[in-house]
Amino acid sequence: MKIEIPAAPARQPLRWRRALSEVRALIREPEETDHAMHLVYALGAREFERNFLRFTASPSGAALLAERPSLLAALSDCASLARLPEASLGRAYLAYLAANGFAPGGLLEVQERVRAHWEGEQGIPPLDPLRAWFRERTLLSHDLFHVLSDYGTDELGEATLLAFTLAQLGGRAQALLTAGAALEVWRTLGWRWIVYDFRAWQRGRSSSWLAALPWEELLPLRLETVRCLSGVCEARDVHPRGVLRGSLDDPGLPAALG
Repeated sequence: MKIEIPAAPARQPLRWRRALSEVRALIREPEETDHAMHLVYALGAREFERNFLRFTASPSGAALLAERPSLLAALSDCASLARLPEASLGRAYLAYLAANGFAPGGLLEVQERVRAHWEGEQGIPPLDPLRAWFRERTLLSHDLFHVLSDYGTDELGEATLLAFTLAQLGGRAQALLTAGAALEVWRTLGWRWIVYDFRAWQRGRSSSWLAALPWEELLPLRLETVRCLSGVCEARDVHPRGVLRGSLDDPGLPAALG
């Protein structure tokens, strides 16, 4: 069944001053995810629209759009996830939530708070139901990216995942976030960090387009199988000395980079 795609919202002006302010604030307060969301709104929806149209043009994306399954419902059903095989993506995701104290819809709560601000105070038009569904799915995929890549949620893990995600989704906001995080880490770890981060970008570049994956169908499969199906290289093949974990004040980090 062919889905009729509503016209794209009118383009909004780019707010570079606000964007740079949000990047600086995020560097000072990396745990405050609101800053990242505000940055995305400040730089407009051009890249979001490009990714949405790419999604609708792909066979898997078109099939998902026709059904519009609730990824949030699948990821929130902890009882069903717990019954999956131990080495499955779903069990790995459940362990990820427990280890970090996260809720499946945590990013959606941040998104709703920021969306209300921009629609109410800045006059940004709301998204139609199809685009709103895609936006929710993309946000929920962030945690699945963490699980697939094995990049952590600590300071270094988030910085590395930004490079991986930039290769996947592109966009000015993602590029600015990635550059800001890379610069901050580079000040501590030097050029070897740039090499490490570039390898993470290459890993994202060589993978299939994860935004169009049918995550609901992949949850019961072995994590290694999902990585193979999606073309995500094993972390040990990309980072032979291991995935960096921790914060910038860890004295052992320079030695870990080799």
